[in-house]
Amino acid sequence: MDLRRHTNLTVARAKPPGPAWVWVLIAAACVGVGAAAQTLVQPVAPTVAYDDPGHFEVREARTELRDGVYLLSAEIDYRLSTEARDALHAGVPLVIRLDVEIIHPRRWWFDNDAAELRQSYQLEYHALSERYLVLNVNSGEQTSFGSLSTALQSLGTVRRFPLIDAPVLEEERGYDVRLRAVLDEEQFPGPLRLLAFWRRDWSIASDWYRWPLVSE
Repeated sequence: MDLRRHTNLTVARAKPPGPAWVWVLIAAACVGVGAAAQTLVQPVAPTVAYDDPGHFEVREARTELRDGVYLLSAEIDYRLSTEARDALHAGVPLVIRLDVEIIHPRRWWFDNDAAELRQSYQLEYHALSERYLVLNVNSGEQTSFGSLSTALQSLGTVRRFPLIDAPVLEEERGYDVRLRAVLDEEQFPGPLRLLAFWRRDWSIASDWYRWPLVSE
């Protein structure tokens, strides 16, 4: 049977290709194999570990005067760093501190601090019950939460917190209030405090949020 009649192929007898043609054929074969391998085997994207540096932000803050006492309300966004979350789940309690300052603005000199207040909250993870405990360090009140996000959300919602008695301030002077949230490194255990001194992931603090103190 004549295969050339059915396959339309022309069979020619020729000498083996010279050295130049050998290298051309080898190169072409390599390109073809490489293309086929690229088609069959798709590269796998490497997995990159992402360390969240964390972020604190005071989104809103205000004061109101009720029964001779200035009350503070605020909305604060808390996002712990990866290392802070790991330490929390390993049994290390974290302390989040609110720094509040009442300032008398002066035009030609530095502002004069009239009063300052620190309010601290301890956040702890209880592995046995898988609950997150928030302790008001100042009052001793403790609350339990089922997830870290709800615990941080509760911490970030400040409602009518007693700030200062109005008679303490001079009526004829104008005052501003400023607020920030800080992960209190001073409350860490000794070795962790030393580590926090060198690691940026442990130094989480919001910018100061400032507004005028009003009596309405």
